[in-house]
Amino acid sequence: MRRAWAFLVFSFVMCWSAVVRAESGQSGGELHFCLHGEPKTFNPLLVEEDSSETIRYLTGGVLIRLNRQTQALEPGLAVSWKVSQEGRRIAFRLRSGLRFSDGTPFTAEDVAYTMKALMDPQLHSPTGDSFRSGEGRVDVQLPSSESVVVTFPAPVAGLERLFDQVAILSAHSPKKEMAVLGPFYVADYSPGSHVLLRRNPNYWKKDKGGKPLPYLDSVRLDIQRNHDIELLRFRRGEIHLINALDAEYFDRLQKETPGVVHDAGPGLDSEFMWFNQVPSASLPEHKKNWFRATEFRKAISMAINRADLCRIVFGGHAHPAFGPVSPANQFWFNSSLLVPKYDSAGALRLLEQAGFRLEGGALLDSSGNRVEFTVITNAGNKSREQMVTMIQQDLSQIGIKVNLVTLDFPSLIERMTRTYDYEACLLGLVNTDLDPSSQMNVWLSSAENHQWNPKQLKPATAWEAELDRLMRAQSSATTDKRRKTDFDKVQQIVAEQQPLIYLVNKDAMSAVSPVVMGSSPSVLNPHAFWNAELLRLGADPALGAQK
Repeated sequence: MRRAWAFLVFSFVMCWSAVVRAESGQSGGELHFCLHGEPKTFNPLLVEEDSSETIRYLTGGVLIRLNRQTQALEPGLAVSWKVSQEGRRIAFRLRSGLRFSDGTPFTAEDVAYTMKALMDPQLHSPTGDSFRSGEGRVDVQLPSSESVVVTFPAPVAGLERLFDQVAILSAHSPKKEMAVLGPFYVADYSPGSHVLLRRNPNYWKKDKGGKPLPYLDSVRLDIQRNHDIELLRFRRGEIHLINALDAEYFDRLQKETPGVVHDAGPGLDSEFMWFNQVPSASLPEHKKNWFRATEFRKAISMAINRADLCRIVFGGHAHPAFGPVSPANQFWFNSSLLVPKYDSAGALRLLEQAGFRLEGGALLDSSGNRVEFTVITNAGNKSREQMVTMIQQDLSQIGIKVNLVTLDFPSLIERMTRTYDYEACLLGLVNTDLDPSSQMNVWLSSAENHQWNPKQLKPATAWEAELDRLMRAQSSATTDKRRKTDFDKVQQIVAEQQPLIYLVNKDAMSAVSPVVMGSSPSVLNPHAFWNAELLRLGADPALGAQK
């Protein structure tokens, strides 16, 4: 009898343990997903492409971390910080007792070493460029081993937010940049095959129960450029997540295994078109006059059915774009902007007020020229080609003929930036930064990415001069409230002038195997693994998407 009771108790304990493991996941195991190219560097200060950025995010320890879900700043290696002197100075109080992955102690000297390397003009750090607000040297003071004061020669807009991208290097480790303070460290790199990250035994974070993080033992990043193969491997269960999906792949997976796909809503990325307004462009003068006319650009915007673009091209996984800031950017989005509406009749009225007329189904300008233009975009991008096709149909309703030309990317860039041999262009912008100062290279009239008329010696229009003033004002303002007031005006001017006709904000879509526990996909990148230190694999780490 005792044996029977003992067996029952044992069976109950074993079953309960299995239930607990299934509900909470278990530590250990190896997370698998893909990089879409070779990492160009393991030095976090030289990162400028996605693969290296993924590795920096998973291995780098930063003073301040931007929470990808709440969009709030959180303490990292710094317990606290204070910005002063109109955005020129930031003081950090550091955590004590921390060590790099190789055991080297972390002190204020490491922060000073990192900042000096970051701002060294000989290094040409893309991350450091974000901090360059004026001529002069950056001063770093160490009042104690746990405090650092960094002073810049001029105010830096959104200064504290920029430190989310600055992984701290060791000033003393013989492993140099391979000694890290993040949850994982690079253990192996096989070019063309994979990057293997292992758990950092000295990582400082613990979960609410006091258990050391991360839960995972390792992360294997397979180098796979082909998105079709990546999808196939996910379906087979060979990888655990896909960080970014397009609408077609999302719908395929949703039909097969709906529980693995996640649509976090509108992301930061946008698709837009613009007209060539470069004075030296070899275009007929009457077309230059069209493209420079605000009424013409606004009418084109009104005549495009954005809801149809979202529904047909992106399968409902996109939203009509308001302007240069997506609603996903919660603080900086100007919520007073009007929702863009499709109104072909209103567009035609606006064109008539500007001297155009509809005659025999064709729109003519005041000199009798037929309104016709060609849109270029990058070859092989099905969604953009489909968008232009739909825009052709929309604009034909008001008598405008639109042609499509697709070009390989080098040829496209050549026309956009050197020869200016084009009439209109449709492309997208990948946004990785919430702060408006990241768009300085778009809105300043002197900037190279001021696409419709780049590198102006002086603003060509009064509204561009006002954009210059507002962008410089927000970049030097001392409070976010003042900066937002200025940047709200920038968004309003863009909505009124339509130099870039924003079309859609694509949704942030990802796929995560049910084996992965703790995932909470975000609209900000990295979407699916932003909280990698908290991810666990379920009771059977071999389970894949299909199983």
